[in-house]
Amino acid sequence: MASASSTGSRVSCGRDLNCVPEVADTLAVVAKLGFDFLCMPLFHPRFSREFELEPAKSRPGAQTRSDLLLCGRDWNTLIVGKLSPWIDADSEIETERRNSEAALSQELNFSAYLGLPVFMVPLKGPRNANLARVLLNHIHTGHHTSNFWIRVPLMAADDMREDLIENEPITCIDESSSDEKTWSWWHSFRTLCDYNKRICLAIEIGADMPSDAVIDKWLGEPIKAAILPTSIFLTNKKGFPVLSKAHQRIIFRLFKLEAQFIFTGTSRHTEKDFRSYLQYLEYLNQNRPAPNAYELFAKGYEDYLQSPLQPLMDNLESQTYEVFEKDPIKYSQYQQAVYKCLLDRVPEEQKDTNVQVLMVLGAGRGPLVNASLRAARQADRKLKVYAVEKNPNAVVTLENWRFEEWGDQVTVVSCDMREWAAPEKADIIVSELLGSFGDNELSPECLDGAQHFLKDDGVSIPCSYTSFLAPLSSSKLYNEVRGCRERDKDPECHFETPYVVRLHNFHQLAEPKPCFTFTHPTTDMNNNRYQCLRFSVGCNSVLHGFAGYFETTLYKDVTLSIKPDTHSPGMFSWFPILFPLKQPISISRDDDVTVRFWRCNNGKKVWYEWAVTEPSCSAIHNPAGRSYTIGL
Repeated sequence: MASASSTGSRVSCGRDLNCVPEVADTLAVVAKLGFDFLCMPLFHPRFSREFELEPAKSRPGAQTRSDLLLCGRDWNTLIVGKLSPWIDADSEIETERRNSEAALSQELNFSAYLGLPVFMVPLKGPRNANLARVLLNHIHTGHHTSNFWIRVPLMAADDMREDLIENEPITCIDESSSDEKTWSWWHSFRTLCDYNKRICLAIEIGADMPSDAVIDKWLGEPIKAAILPTSIFLTNKKGFPVLSKAHQRIIFRLFKLEAQFIFTGTSRHTEKDFRSYLQYLEYLNQNRPAPNAYELFAKGYEDYLQSPLQPLMDNLESQTYEVFEKDPIKYSQYQQAVYKCLLDRVPEEQKDTNVQVLMVLGAGRGPLVNASLRAARQADRKLKVYAVEKNPNAVVTLENWRFEEWGDQVTVVSCDMREWAAPEKADIIVSELLGSFGDNELSPECLDGAQHFLKDDGVSIPCSYTSFLAPLSSSKLYNEVRGCRERDKDPECHFETPYVVRLHNFHQLAEPKPCFTFTHPTTDMNNNRYQCLRFSVGCNSVLHGFAGYFETTLYKDVTLSIKPDTHSPGMFSWFPILFPLKQPISISRDDDVTVRFWRCNNGKKVWYEWAVTEPSCSAIHNPAGRSYTIGL
């Protein structure tokens, strides 16, 4: 099935029908209307097969239509199967349950036989344990590759406003719990199925919408499809179907998740062609907000786990430097910081005599040297620069810069900044040693080691940085981490490793809170830290880990940030960091989440340890740095 891709591409849409008398003819009609696939029952919806009692059990003849009605390629790409509506594998009536189990297995097996890409299974209530068991058994036996879309309404039918009788006293409906009800059905089901990757979500969007907080929570789930009943569409002045602003907002967010859309129900705009529903959705797609620079840069990296760089232990490659040098914001902010610092340190009357010594620590291929030289020209101040770099390969680039452009104003030093015997002390030291969690590329240790060649009144750019943490829920990321197993390592070690990741299909459960802060220059060179953070979550959810961000002050009011609410516009040098949890932790609306974070240093390496202590205790992750360390 074709999936909707980046902005500018078509939205992938399907037509949902409950009765399909002629498969090939219906498929042709649906394709002519512009749909990409058809959702249909594989067995007649009213044909309740009997598997227990004679004589019906031995009824002769085919149970459903032949697979020869369509070619194999059409079954493989154009049809989504639907479970018969009468099947209730969790019925309390034993004969009904047994019959349903057998029919469910029969339909799952026939779907696999046809090679359908997707089979859709509805959840109608909170009890689905047996349904989950039969489905999971089916997935673990046989060699089929089908995916399963679990159809769940955003709100249960009995919570819709139209069912309430006017003026009748309402028996204490808890508004907040009613609009979370169907999410708990889904959460129980996917937990029973152990977060199986092939079990995804198809949300059904009704006329009534849950609260924004609950919608946020749904959009952190692995949504592959959204079902749009024609009954939710309004009519505009020209008689065309349109959606309310609230519905449009959720549609725009589903576009970002690259969800496919399924139209169900009869046309409610009979003067218009059914195409008008599709055309409206395509209109919304073409008019959605254009992606910003950050989103364009991050395209293709969504929810893709990367190991954090270790530039102290490893020498970076040329392409890595190249990617970071393309950042339009970071170096202009550094230039601004150096500019302001030079104006503060050198009064106008001394501008021709006072030469400031500036050391770039970790010069890479020279972007900070260039930013500093531009700042000196902008401020009309004299500058002497030392470019210190430990990577001998990058030093080749620096030496070429010096020969071709910089001249004697810049001295290139091929050395680890912690071991360099500087010929003079610096007025300003400039570095870009920050990782996604601020200190995770060992900026504190590096700058502490270099502080002895900074003058007593010298300035460090950056002068401080703070890491932030926020609890998050994302079964997509939980599954990505789970899939990282390596042959010779402990099976759980990947859950004790932080990952740099462009967070996409996730729900942040609370606002980020500050974790560790470092300032430079400093008198306290103990960089071990311990922090306890408490978050109020405010909705029923499940905790899968923590998102890490940072903010840094380069100089006075010149800052950089990757924290969502203060993110430097257009800056893409850092994605957030993810600290996973081995076991998901269920959270109730009234629970607080308490997490404890440690930063440890034994002189040879640095590592983090983390543990949740409320609402329940997790294990301490990464004790003694057994799974992940950063080499000094």
